[in-house]
Amino acid sequence: QVQLVESGGGLVQAGGSLRLSCAASASGRTFSTAIMGWFRQAPGKERDFVAAINWIASNTYYADSVKGRFTISRDNAKNSVYLQMNSLKPEDTAVYYCASGAGGLAAASATYRYWGQGTQVTVSS
Repeated sequence: QVQLVESGGGLVQAGGSLRLSCAASASGRTFSTAIMGWFRQAPGKERDFVAAINWIASNTYYADSVKGRFTISRDNAKNSVYLQMNSLKPEDTAVYYCASGAGGLAAASATYRYWGQGTQVTVSS
C-alpha cells in the first residue's frame, strides 16, 4: 500500500512559479513507486497527464503543454517527487494529483495504481 500526500499548491499570478511536492508513505524502493507522475484536472474537464519520472530518474516525460516550463524530479531517499512550475499561465489552473505505479506508459492514467488527494493550483491573469 502506498499513500501519497501533495502539498505546495496555491494562488499565483501569471508568470509566477510554484513547486509542488508529493510525499509517498512507502519506504525504500518499492515496485509500486517505480514510476511517479503528476496529473491535473481543471473544472469540467478530464484529468490530464502533466509529467512523470521513473525510479532512477533517468527518464522524464512531459505533456507538450508544459514542456520547457515544468520540471519533475524525485528524491528517492525522501520518497518524494516534485513538480517545479515556472512561467505559469491561467490555463494551468487545476487540481494537481500525484500518482505512483509499477511501470508502464507514463502518460496513461491506467499505469498508476495509487493517487493522492490533490492540491489546488490557481493562476490569476
